[in-house]
Order: sequence, then structure tokens, then C-alpha cells
Amino acid sequence: MNRIARNSLGRHLRSPSRMTSPLNRTGIAKTLRTILWCASVIGVGVNVQAGDDIGLRMADSVIPEREQVPVPLPDTGETCGLTLEQLEQMALSSNPSLQRAAALVGAAQGNWVQVGLAPNPSVGYEGQQLGSGGLAEQHGVLFSQEIVRGGKLQLNRAVAGTERMRLEQELGAQQQRVLTDVRVAFYEVLLAQRQIDLTENLIRISSEGSHAVDALYRAKEVGRADVLQAQLEIENAQILAQNARNRYESAWQSLSAVIGNPMIARQELLGDAAAPPREFDFDQALGRLLALSPEMAAASMSVERARAAIERERVEPIPNVTVQGLVNWQDNGIGGKPDGGLAVSIPIPVFNRNQGGVARAQQELVAASRAVTQLELDLQNRLAPTFERYANARNQVTRYRDVILPAAEESLSLTRKTYTAGEASYNSLLIAQRTYSQTQLGYLDAVRSLRIAEVQIDGLLLSGSLESSPSGASNPAINAGIQTEPVGAIGLVPQ
Repeated sequence: MNRIARNSLGRHLRSPSRMTSPLNRTGIAKTLRTILWCASVIGVGVNVQAGDDIGLRMADSVIPEREQVPVPLPDTGETCGLTLEQLEQMALSSNPSLQRAAALVGAAQGNWVQVGLAPNPSVGYEGQQLGSGGLAEQHGVLFSQEIVRGGKLQLNRAVAGTERMRLEQELGAQQQRVLTDVRVAFYEVLLAQRQIDLTENLIRISSEGSHAVDALYRAKEVGRADVLQAQLEIENAQILAQNARNRYESAWQSLSAVIGNPMIARQELLGDAAAPPREFDFDQALGRLLALSPEMAAASMSVERARAAIERERVEPIPNVTVQGLVNWQDNGIGGKPDGGLAVSIPIPVFNRNQGGVARAQQELVAASRAVTQLELDLQNRLAPTFERYANARNQVTRYRDVILPAAEESLSLTRKTYTAGEASYNSLLIAQRTYSQTQLGYLDAVRSLRIAEVQIDGLLLSGSLESSPSGASNPAINAGIQTEPVGAIGLVPQ
């Protein structure tokens, strides 16, 4: 329909002699509304310049094609991209926190070797009566050896071995933190991709409505307020789209940091963020957490370390024997013939029987045992709000998917049809569009909360692999004040 034909039709409709009854006027208006709507949708016949005299600005590169309501979170048919398993393998091989934790385990192994080694012997030169003018000079070789008694070296290694096993559990905990962070970032990126698709669809829906309102405004069927409101809807949709792109960028940056490759190129992620919710029971989740948590295993190793430390402290009063020998290859006092000497010394534990060290180790065992109980309660305390978020999100996702989204979709479809037929106001159409967009975005947020809560529960509440004090990081031995400095001549393994 060209401009001349449209003006002629407008004069025909406005002419009193042509309008024989109110019923005819209503029917003609509905017909015009339908014709202009269809013409704006299929993109032909209506040559309206949006913004000639009303200031309407249309979205760039948005060409409405047909009435279409998107299905939430559609499955992708891509055959290329990164899977969650591939990202996990990247992180396990490149995340620096794992390399750091593995290095600490290696250091503990070296310490285990070191604290079990016997003291080195000493050898040297000894000269006596050197100022006698050669009459009584003695020249000899001196050697000494400390003999460790009481099984101190073996007990040192027992303490060091439990510390090494504790650090191995910390390494396992760090691996789980990395996996949890990768999974959370994976779903963040995946949902950000879907949110971009959704907001672009919302722009298309708002643009289609704006085209219709603009055409009706030209036909004097609606006021300028409706046109401006339609423009505002497009602008709001544009804001949502930009926010979605910003979220995607932020999520990808976090993912690339967690996997240890900040320069990885942006690419499609393969996965189903809208998969059915997983079934978790609080008591079962808590039992699994207490049984499998590497934090609990590390705390148990701290208890074993404290027990070994008590045994080490108890044998500390057993004195070590020091043997010294001397061989003089020249003794001028007896005509230059060789001779020798032998000395054996042993400390007597009269004043220091390591009473304080034993008492300290015993209290450290009590503290380490209480730290295990404290950690059990802490895990339950941390699981409670996480499980609450899971339960809430699971309920929301189910309600959105089964009830709210279908209702919002049907409401928008029916309202658009009744609006084009002239049986509904533009305000009703706006309400339906806003409800649809809000429910779609609310559904995405609920899915995001659900996936994160599921990952956290499945990941034993361990996360924050790149933080200096990651979530779930605990050292019951340190928190309990367990001795970390060497003790005695041989010493305990430093923690």
C-alpha cells in the first residue's frame, strides 16, 4: 500500500458521507488495523519513516519476520565447542593452585626423609702441647658421633608422615575446589549465552510491537504516548541485551582464569543448562559430605599427627649418647709413638624431662580432636543455606517450566492477537510483553541458582580455588595451636 493509496483510504474513512453507521466505522477501523499490522510484520506495503515527526528510533539490524515466541533455553545442535569434561582437564593440568599444593606435598615428603636421618659424624684435627718445642707435642685425628636413642628418628618420621598425608588431603580438597569453580563458571557462560539469545528475541518482540504501534499512529488510531512507550520497550530490551553480553564477557573471563589459560579464545560451550534438576536429600548430602570431604580427612590426619607428636615428646628425655675418639699419630711425650683416647658422654635428665613438651602435645591432641567435631558442625552449618538455595531454586525452576512460562507465552500470544484485532489496549500488550520477558529472565536466574547449588553440594562445598583463603579451607592443627617449631636435639617435623 503506497502513500497515495493510504491517504485516499484515510480520506475515505474520515468522510461522513462514507460512514453510514457506527458499526461500519468500527469494522473499517478493525480492518485497517489488521491490514497495517500485517503489512508492518511482513515488511511490505507500509512506507512509514519511523521518526519523521514523532522521534521514534528503531533498533538497529532488527527486522521483524513473524510472530514468534522463543522456547526457553533451547538445546544447541552445535557439533564443535568445548565440553565441561574438556574444561575440567584443562584446569587440572594448568591451574596454579594445584601445582602449588602438589609442591607442598613434595616438600613434606622431603621433610619426611630429612627428619629420619641420623646425625652426621664429626672429624677433625687435634694438636696439644704445641708450644713445647717439640718435646711434648701431640698430633692426632679427632672424631665424634651422636647416637640417637629411644626411636626418636622413627617417631620423627611418623609425625612427618601424618603431616604429608594431611597435605595430600589438602591437595585433594584443592582439586575439588578447582572442579567446582570450573563447573560454576561453565554454567555461568552457558546461561549467559542463552540470556543473549533471549534478550535478542525480546528486542525482536518489542520491535514488532513498535512497528504495529507506529503504523496505527500514522492512521490516527493510537496516540503519541503509545509510540513513546513502544520505543521505551525497545530501549529496555537493548539494555537487557547489553547486560547479557557483559555477563557473558565476565563469565568467560572467570572461566579462563580458573582453567589457568587467560588467553583462551571465546568459543561455544556444549552443555544442557536446562537439564532436569538433580535429586538431593539433606541427610544423605550431609552424610556424604562428612564421609568424603577431604577437609574431614585432613582434620583426622591432624589428630593422628598430634598422637604421634605425644609419643615423640615422651621419648625426648631418653638421652642420646655421644661418642668421641682420638688417634694421635705422633705423641712426643712418649717418644713420638702413636696413642689414642676415647670419651663417651650422656646427658642426665634430672631437671629437664620434657614435662612441658608432653603436656603441650597432650593438649594439642585434645584441640585437634575438638577441631574435628567443630568441622563436622561447620560443614552442617555451611550445607544448610546451600541446600536451602538448592531447594528454592529447584522449586522455582519446576514452577517456571511447568506453569509460569507456558502461561506467559500463551498470554503474550493471545494478547497480541486480540490487540491486532482491536479488542485489547496497547497497555495490555505491554503488560503481557513485560510479564513474558520477566518470567524468561527469572527462569534463567532460577536455573543459574539451581546449577550453582547443585555443583556446590556435589563438590563437597569446596570452591574458591584461586583465593588466598579459599572456601572450605581449614587447618584444624593450626587453628588448634599445634606445635610447628622443631623440638629437642633432633626436632619435630615443622608443619
